[in-house]
Parts: sequence; C-alpha cells; structure tokens
Amino acid sequence: MINGTDKVVYGITTGFGEFANVKISQENIEKLQHNLIVSHSVGVGDPLPPFIVKIMMLLRVNALARGHSGIRLTTLQLLIDMINNNIIPVIPSQGSVGSSGDLAPLAHLVLAMIGKGKVQVFKKVTDTTTETSKPMSAKNVFKKFGLVPVILHAKEGLALINGTQMMTAFAAYISIHAKKLLKYSDIAGALSHEALRGTDKAYDKRIQELRPFEGQKNTALNMLNLIKGSKIRISHLQDDNRVQDSYSIRCIPQIHGASKDAVEYVCSKVEIELNSVNDNPLIFPEQGDHLEGGNFHGQPMALAMDFMGIALSELANVSERRIERLTNGSLSDLPRFLAVKGGLNSGLMIAQYTAASLVSENKVLAHPASVDSIPTSANQEDHNSGSIAARKCYQILRNVQKVVAIELVTAAQGIEFLKPLKCGIGTDTAYREIRKFVAPLNKDRVLHKDIDKVTELVTSGSLLKVVEKKVKLV
Repeated sequence: MINGTDKVVYGITTGFGEFANVKISQENIEKLQHNLIVSHSVGVGDPLPPFIVKIMMLLRVNALARGHSGIRLTTLQLLIDMINNNIIPVIPSQGSVGSSGDLAPLAHLVLAMIGKGKVQVFKKVTDTTTETSKPMSAKNVFKKFGLVPVILHAKEGLALINGTQMMTAFAAYISIHAKKLLKYSDIAGALSHEALRGTDKAYDKRIQELRPFEGQKNTALNMLNLIKGSKIRISHLQDDNRVQDSYSIRCIPQIHGASKDAVEYVCSKVEIELNSVNDNPLIFPEQGDHLEGGNFHGQPMALAMDFMGIALSELANVSERRIERLTNGSLSDLPRFLAVKGGLNSGLMIAQYTAASLVSENKVLAHPASVDSIPTSANQEDHNSGSIAARKCYQILRNVQKVVAIELVTAAQGIEFLKPLKCGIGTDTAYREIRKFVAPLNKDRVLHKDIDKVTELVTSGSLLKVVEKKVKLV
C-alpha cells in the first residue's frame, strides 16, 4: 500500500525519532526496517523470564492482527509459529523507557525473527517451568523447525517494536495473580484471627453497609465464612474481656477491601490495553489513510502498575503486623515466638524478621515510577513512562506472596497451642492443607524450606482451590 508512493509517512518513508524529517528513498525502505531492529537492540541486564516473553509475543500478535499496523500475514505467521513451537527470544530486561513502547525489548524479539538474535527452545513455557534451555542462534533453530527468518518490508519493523507489550505482559500476569493473592490474604488473615482468638464483631454486615465499598463488603463476608463454626471462637465468647481487636485484625475488611477495589480498577485498565492497537503510525485501510499518534505511550500501564504495586504492598504491610502479633507473646497470649521450650528454641522469631525485610523492600519499590520521565531522541520524545513500574510491580508481587506464606506458616503454628479446639470451616481446611506440607514446629529446624513449600502453595493456587471447595470466596 505504501511502496511506490511519494507520501511522507513516519517510519516508512522517513527516519525515526529525531530523524523523522529525513526522507528515505524507495530502494532503502527494507534496509531502513532492518537497521531499525539492529540499532534498537540495545537492551541490558538479566533476561526476561521466558513466560513473560511468550506473553509479549502473544500480545504483539493480538495487536497486529487488528489490521491497523501495516504488516504482512507471513510476518505475523512466523511469530505465531515461534509461539506454537515455544521458540522464545532471549530479551534483556532493561532498556525500555516505556514510550514509543517497549522499543529495546521488542527489538530483541524481532532480532530473533530476522535470524540475528538468540532464542531458547522449551517443551512447555509457564511461570513454574523448571526446564532450562541454552541460548542458541535463532537462524539455526529456525532451520531445525523448518522456519525462515523474515525480511522486513515497509513499516514491518516499526509495527513489531512500537508497542507496550513488555509492560503489558507483566501487567497481565500480575493482575491474574493479584486476584488470587487477595483471597490468600483473607485466608491468612482469618487463620491469624483464629490463632489470636479475635472477635468477629468487626465483620458484621451492618457495619459494612454503612460504608459500602465492594471490596470491604466482600472481605468481611469472606472472613465470616472462613471462620464459620470455629470452636476456638465459641470457647472465647463468654470470658473474652477485650472490647475490640488491633487494627491488623479488626480492619481487615477495610485494608484488604481497599486493595481489592484498587486491583479491580487496575485490571479494567489492563484489559483495555491487552486488546488495543498501540503502535505508530496507524493504518486505516478502509479510508486509505494513515495517522501519526501516540498509542504507544506507556502512561496508562505505568499509572496502573504503580497503583497495583501500592495496593499489593499494603497486603504485605498488614500481614507482617499480624505475624508480629502472633510471635509477640505479650500481644498474643501465646508462647513467645510460638516456640516449644522457648530459649532453647527460637521458634519463628526470625521468620518475622524476613517478613519485615520484604515489607521494607516493598516500601522502596512502591515509590511511583510513572512520575519520572527522562526525555529521549533529542527531546523529540520528551515525556516517557511505563516499563519500570511494571517490572518493579512484578517484584512486589513476589515479595507479597512470600510474606503471606510466612503468615500462613506462623498462624498455623499458633493454632497448635489452642488444640484440641478446632478452627472454622475454611480456616481448618487451610490449616490441614498446610500441615500436609509443613509439620508443626516442635523444635528448631531450617524454616527456609517450610516457607518455600507454603510459598509454592500460594503461587500455584493449590491451597486456594482446596479452601474454595469448602468456602466460596469473593
């Protein structure tokens, strides 16, 4: 459509960025696209996780398939063939400023497509894949699979790298796991509530109706359903002289609920971006027109990921406070640090330290990246934002999963000292599932292994599945 015309079209008959005023001759159009990829492949740092790269590839296909990017079906088919055969480009994680999209990471993806980059080949690619793969020449791997590197035509290089796919891949992954983590936080909070013998008055429906945030109402309902039928709670109804619990127990609906509402908001923005066309210029074949615009800008995802990072960090903040209460004998009326023969044994003393460390790290990571901008391309691209917010939010997610796992381990240990009294329907189910993987702490041992096992229960979603067979969580 563009070949053979004297029209001035950014990135097709012109150079890129500050070079937008340099006209490119027809005979150099293919060379222009090739040079774009090799010159923009300047990423540094550790490689992105293969599962994130595979999501990037899928999202790029989805955006290009809308038909507004000026790319041939044969080029798109190569990307699809790579996905289907788990041929995953090796992409450095650092180098994107988030505007003009994730240029450097996506350039490394396309570098593989033109046979000049490195790839890894896997049997299966998920976030739990333990299979290793040595980086190999994309050209050699393509030959093995009967694929041919692409020669980029007009607009194709620009269409492939001008988008938000790295940050959106992280955002999509984080969104899915954030929703699960919210439920895990309720489960951990309810188990701590049992171990600390809290009151359920604060979860009364009448309180929530006077401040009807959806997340707050859902969390209060989850708490009541999880501890329903608790013999621990019943045993303390008569002689419990505490009027109200600490905020970390009493305000679980308000704290967890606010994060739930924030996550829902973020997910709604991520869903829009997942199904958007976000490169430049955009082609409108029905009108035979093209428009230069800014759909590549990462600000929508930057703000969303900063908000998500803050919302998730708060789940860890309050979780760590409950861990502290469980291990502080003067606050819990349980043995100090939940140790049997305390003094000889340190119990869960240092588990709280680890949780505190992760929470402190999150406080640094939660500092917004979206407010930071460094101009690029000789000030032609004078406002940038996006990818760093997504990458650090991913680390926050991982940290929160570990803190919640520590709370589950700690709360389960607290329950040991309340036997033979049993927890509620949901909390007892969670306790029993944890005990399948982690034994009660009767003497000091390497707790790192216990925390890893429960973290795996959280990240895999298996504990949630077991609990939801007994109690439906919202």
